[in-house]
Amino acid sequence: MHAFGGPEYIKGHGTQNDFVILPDPDGELELTGDRVRALCDRQRGLGADGVLRVIRAGNLTDAPADVPSDVWFMDYRNADGSIAEMCGNGVRVFARYLVVSGLASSGDLLVGTRAGIRPVHTHQDGRVTVEMGQAKIFGESTTTVNGTAFAGVAVDVGNPHLACVGDHDLDALDLGAAPPHDVNLFPDGVNVEFVRPLGGDEVRMRVHERGVGETRSCGTGTVAATAAALHAAGQTTGRRVVHIPGGTVEVEIAASGSTLTGPAVLVGGGRLDPDWWQNP
Repeated sequence: MHAFGGPEYIKGHGTQNDFVILPDPDGELELTGDRVRALCDRQRGLGADGVLRVIRAGNLTDAPADVPSDVWFMDYRNADGSIAEMCGNGVRVFARYLVVSGLASSGDLLVGTRAGIRPVHTHQDGRVTVEMGQAKIFGESTTTVNGTAFAGVAVDVGNPHLACVGDHDLDALDLGAAPPHDVNLFPDGVNVEFVRPLGGDEVRMRVHERGVGETRSCGTGTVAATAAALHAAGQTTGRRVVHIPGGTVEVEIAASGSTLTGPAVLVGGGRLDPDWWQNP
C-alpha cells in the first residue's frame, strides 16, 4: 500500500459531533476554506462537522491578544470553511488529543479559543469537563420550521444561539435547512436549539449549527439549552442532563460560569495524500 506523506490527521468525536484534527504546532499548513470543505465532505474527504487545527497561539496571526503565545490553540473551522469562535464538543476532543499525544498532561490544562482561554479537566474514564464561561441571555426572538413558529431566547456562549424551549415534538422537526433568524439580533448567523424538558433535571435537544447543518450534538448548544431551560423554569443557576442524538452530556450553570462534561473519543488517524491536499 502506498505510504501517504501529506499532513497528519486524527479523527475524533464528542457525542458524535465529529472532527478532523490537524496537528500543526508551528502554523505551517495553509488551511484554506476549500481544504476545510473537502476534508469535511463525507464523499470526497474524510467527513466531519468541523476541523480542529492544533497550533501554538503565538503561531496563529488572528489569535486573541489575551491568549498567551505558548498555549495550545484550537483553530476551529466549520464544515463550510468558516471560522467559529468556540465549540464545546471540539474542545473536549482537542483536549483528549493533547493528552493522548503527549502534548499535555492529564488532569487540568488550558486551551486557547477565539472566545478566550478555556480551562479543561480530563478524566480517567475518557470524559472531559470544560469551563465554558458565562452563558448570557441577551434577548428574545423567534424562528420557524415547516411553517410553525418557535419562540426562544438569545444566548451568548462565546458564540450566538437561539434556544427554543417547549413541549416540542422534536422527532417531527425538519432541520434540513437553516431555520430563519433575525439578522439584527444575530448579524453573524446563529445556532438554533429546540429543547424539550423531560422532567426533573433532564432535557432533550436537537440543533441546527451555523455553517454546518443539523449535527448529532453541539457542545455550546447544550449550554445554551440549559441556560434557556433554567430561564423557562424561573432559575438562573442549576444543572441539566442534556440528551442529544449523539449521546448525553451534563451541564452545570453557576453564577461564576458554566461547565460542560461529556465523552471525547479518538477514532484513529493517518496521513493525507499530498496530491489530494494540494488539489482536494
